[in-house]
Amino acid sequence: MMRKYAAIFTLAIFSLYFALPAALAEEILSWQECIKEAAKNHPDLIAAEEVVKQSEAEKKITASTLFPQVTAGLNASTGRNATDSAPANTADSYNYGVSGTQLIFDANKTVNNVKAAGENVSASKENFKYTSATVRYRLRSAFVNLLTVQENLLITQQIYDIRRSNLELITLRYESGLEHKGALLTAQADLASAQYQINLAKRNVEVYQRQLVKEMGRKDFSPMLVKGDFTVKDAVQVKPDFETLAKNNPSLLQIIAQKNSAEFGIRAAYSNFAPTLTGQAGANKNGTEWSPKGDQWNLGLALSMPIFEGGLKFSQLAQAKALFNQLQENERSTRDSLVYTLEQTWAALQNAMENVGVQKAQLIATEERSKIAQAQYSIGFISFDNWTIIEDNLVKAKSAYLAAESNALGAEASWIQAKGETLEYEK
Repeated sequence: MMRKYAAIFTLAIFSLYFALPAALAEEILSWQECIKEAAKNHPDLIAAEEVVKQSEAEKKITASTLFPQVTAGLNASTGRNATDSAPANTADSYNYGVSGTQLIFDANKTVNNVKAAGENVSASKENFKYTSATVRYRLRSAFVNLLTVQENLLITQQIYDIRRSNLELITLRYESGLEHKGALLTAQADLASAQYQINLAKRNVEVYQRQLVKEMGRKDFSPMLVKGDFTVKDAVQVKPDFETLAKNNPSLLQIIAQKNSAEFGIRAAYSNFAPTLTGQAGANKNGTEWSPKGDQWNLGLALSMPIFEGGLKFSQLAQAKALFNQLQENERSTRDSLVYTLEQTWAALQNAMENVGVQKAQLIATEERSKIAQAQYSIGFISFDNWTIIEDNLVKAKSAYLAAESNALGAEASWIQAKGETLEYEK
């Protein structure tokens, strides 16, 4: 059942029954507005973005060792020397110059470390996408919860009106001697229960408002309403290829990038066994007066080769291999879990959508049956016990239909999350 004016009606209900100040009822958010705000303000997304920046900086740090390392220096000092046989004298010393080193050969250890860092950047970017998908799911759940409780507030008011009308009819029949006191007390109890459901819905509204505020990343709470309908847009009634969908999931792509980084780590660990060749050069001036006139320069090569380190390099290699093997198995496990989750959430979505149709048909039938039963009861064709059963069924049917619609939207959100879709999915 489409509820085109649900937000307007809900606003009216809030004004009458929730005693909200008019100013608080002004903000009515659409789903797109919630997405835009969460994408900008959600702390989890901001933190994940900072992780990307850290990994990019780490790659640059690692790559910096491939370039010449140049250092400039300036030294100035003075000293005093005195003995028993000679008068005290002072000596000044000045020195300035520049020196540099350049990595020439390390068996591609640094190159592999840079490539590993590059894969870590890719992993952090996929982690950002995974975080975005998680935030989208939580945001959608909060939005649907608030939308549902708003609609539930309308339904509970409708149920209250039904119970009140029933009580008025039963009161007239009781006062005229056509109905027993038990029927009157039952109708009064039903009306009290309906009032309780209204109060419960009102309290739930604020609970889910706070949930939505949290998932949008707002720092301060402010009451709001949401506008939307219960239409499932990503129905996917034709069974998709779950294996293909799993390949594009950011959680799997993150593991793959981490595995690739570990593979480069193994290559770098092998390079530890090779010698390292570095070029060195320097030029400086020194003297006892400023500016110094003495020239000095040097140019050379430095070769270092590990001989014995207590098994350090072998342990580092074993550690790198174990990490790669771990991530390789994590990749397989993640892929299998994704395929299962995709099929599970797709089936749940189809079940939920079918249930909406069933509950809608049940509601239509129950509403028609209630109209007939009320007319029959008012002229004494059916007993109170039979009539109240039909009225109770109507109340249950209204709630069941709303629950089915809400569950369908929740199933859609789970399906979209299982695909790894981010906040930008609807854009």
